[in-house]
Amino acid sequence: MVLFRRLLGDVLRAHRVERGLTLRQVSQEARVSLGYISEIERGQKEASSELLASLCGALEVPLSSVLRSVSDAVALEEAALGSAVDAAVAGATPIPVTRREDVVASAA
Repeated sequence: MVLFRRLLGDVLRAHRVERGLTLRQVSQEARVSLGYISEIERGQKEASSELLASLCGALEVPLSSVLRSVSDAVALEEAALGSAVDAAVAGATPIPVTRREDVVASAA
């Protein structure tokens, strides 16, 4: 399963490290507790849109750039999982699908 929060944390950490910032520096600039930012970076906590905007501001990176990077990471993980799922589905028993015209409704 692809966890958005884990991938988001990876992207945020990469931006922080790339800029040479410590958690303490980002915490002070974003006005968010150091511990909470650490949990977000480790994928243990979900970031609200307001918190994410504050972190992006502290990192001086556009929110759209962070979301694009996360989206790319999600797509890569889905592709990797997709090939494993495709292999499992190939040996699975198909589920019968009921067509709309096959369903009879009655009012009792």
